[in-house]
Amino acid sequence: MKYGKIVQGRLESKVNRFIAEVYIDGIKEQVHIKNTGRLTELLLKDAEVLLEWSDNPKRKTQYSLIAAEKNGQWVNIDSQAPNAVAYEALRTGKLAEFGVVDSVKREVTFGDSRFDLYYKKDVEKGFIEVKGVTLEKNGIALFPDAPTVRGKKHVLELVKAAQEGYKCSILFVVQMKGCSKFVHNKEMDPAFTEALLDAARNGVQILAYDTIVKKDELQLDQPLQVCLT
Repeated sequence: MKYGKIVQGRLESKVNRFIAEVYIDGIKEQVHIKNTGRLTELLLKDAEVLLEWSDNPKRKTQYSLIAAEKNGQWVNIDSQAPNAVAYEALRTGKLAEFGVVDSVKREVTFGDSRFDLYYKKDVEKGFIEVKGVTLEKNGIALFPDAPTVRGKKHVLELVKAAQEGYKCSILFVVQMKGCSKFVHNKEMDPAFTEALLDAARNGVQILAYDTIVKKDELQLDQPLQVCLT
């Protein structure tokens, strides 16, 4: 996926879950954070950040914070980006586990949940729930970075869909390069881990891919080893 106009800045502080203060060309601006997660290891004072500029007069802020630098590389934090790159990859046949599909729809309701992607391939029908991953420790990608009741609900609903004959998958999109594998973050959210392991035992496919992060672009790239313990 491609962004519009991108500028670079320096983070002064994170005001709350939605707003940060960033110096852009020496001027302090309040900017929207496109991720409500904690991001404690990324949004540090004086971190270099990337922002997308908007000319929408209805917005309260002109800029959206979409990436932060960590260890000399960009980490995309845009929570909407994983769905977009997964959709592009599935639609164009670049997800090896699915190949070329006949059709793809976004945000399709099943039961009490709305899954990110729904596809058809010959007689096969499937749902894919996409999760963005921004947390990395010692070269390992981890999810979640905060407890996620909503994430657990989606996983349990996928199990129901699989039991009704749909092919179901969870795709963890690691929004950076340099990770060797993906691991569920049991210490942060034991309930999500339990749900994820239950899903794997009940036929839900668990996948992880890293991404190529450029200043104005995010691309799904290579599959990562998924470690379920």
